[in-house]
Amino acid sequence: MRAPNRLSLVLLLAACPALAMAVDDEAPSAEPDVTISKDGENFIQEYKANGFVYAVKITPKHGKPYYLVRADGTGGQFIRSDQPDMLIPQWVLFSW
Repeated sequence: MRAPNRLSLVLLLAACPALAMAVDDEAPSAEPDVTISKDGENFIQEYKANGFVYAVKITPKHGKPYYLVRADGTGGQFIRSDQPDMLIPQWVLFSW
């Protein structure tokens, strides 16, 4: 009777590190995903965490770079971090 209990305990202790590593692999990363693209003469960097865009950095050819951040946590409205009163419109002009 003691041998099966000891064997079960040994197997349980051996499986604990493997389970802990599996949980760590599924955890979201602390570092954001950054996508860099070029729009005309402007460089655009999108910062994403878990597939959610939370900030955009725009670096124009002439002038200072600026950030667009979410106005609220869920909507698609962005505001400039240096001018929080100015909303950036996102109207759909054409679609097909």
